[in-house]
Amino acid sequence: MSTTPLSSKHDMKADMLRESTSVDPSPQAATPLAPVSGKSARVRRKPPVNLWLGGAIVLGVLFCAVFAPWLAPHNPLDQDLLHMLSPPAWMAGGDAAFPLGTDSLGRDVLSRLLYGSRIALTVAVIAAFGAGIVGSVLAILAGYFGGWVDRSISYLVDLWMSFPPVVLSLVLMVSLGVGIENVILSIVLVDWTRFCRVVRSEVMVVRQRDYVLAAQLLNFTHLRIMLREILPAALPLMITLFSLEMGVAITVEALLSFIGLSVPANVTVWGVMIADARVTMHESLSGLLFPVLAIVITVLGCNLLGDGLRVALDPRMRSKGE
Repeated sequence: MSTTPLSSKHDMKADMLRESTSVDPSPQAATPLAPVSGKSARVRRKPPVNLWLGGAIVLGVLFCAVFAPWLAPHNPLDQDLLHMLSPPAWMAGGDAAFPLGTDSLGRDVLSRLLYGSRIALTVAVIAAFGAGIVGSVLAILAGYFGGWVDRSISYLVDLWMSFPPVVLSLVLMVSLGVGIENVILSIVLVDWTRFCRVVRSEVMVVRQRDYVLAAQLLNFTHLRIMLREILPAALPLMITLFSLEMGVAITVEALLSFIGLSVPANVTVWGVMIADARVTMHESLSGLLFPVLAIVITVLGCNLLGDGLRVALDPRMRSKGE
């Protein structure tokens, strides 16, 4: 009986393995991936429609607020008793001097809308910024340190959120008194929990990343890690929440001004316009319709802007959109 040497068996197995794992060099087997066209790449990098639309609405309202003294055809407090409850200019009986009509005291609706946008945006920006600062600072402390710090802040958030937001706002306004500053303070004291809960969850995820652990191993101070590593990672989420909070602040301010707890009587705001127009809504609906539309469109713009920023600033959301 003849025997095959062990070395020859190994050579045969090696040859069989090479044949089974070899790649066919033919053009059909080695088909290259199709390159991504420049048009497709531009489409992927294109910002979401929500961002464009929301940004356009917010910028439009901002333009009206900044240039209200030049855009308004009349003083918002001037009364014309000869043109009370005039319809818009394009309706029968309308006057071109009052493009959107007048209210029950003959005040120009368009002028009051333009000046009302100044108060709305002022409250929205400052209140959202204040709520974001308070909530984000507490969220970063809770998410980074954990332990008893996290438990204490979480208990405080749960306790604060147990009060209905509208009732809490009313109680604060009754205690603080009428005024724009008090409106802003009440919104900050009510809505800081929104930032705290959401940002805390993001900080807890960021804290476990390798670069944060490496910074801790290098004995960086806690303040430096929170400012240099944690804050930049959580900043996109904070910007998104800021845009959404602007819409909430506008709604709360309109509600408080509607019931007479926001601003003095000589200040023009959208909520006061609605409160004045509801008495005469059966005679003229335009005075009620236009401030409601102004609130709805502005809040919609803030929400669309926040949703667009969430997609644009979050790589995970961008990958899903592609």
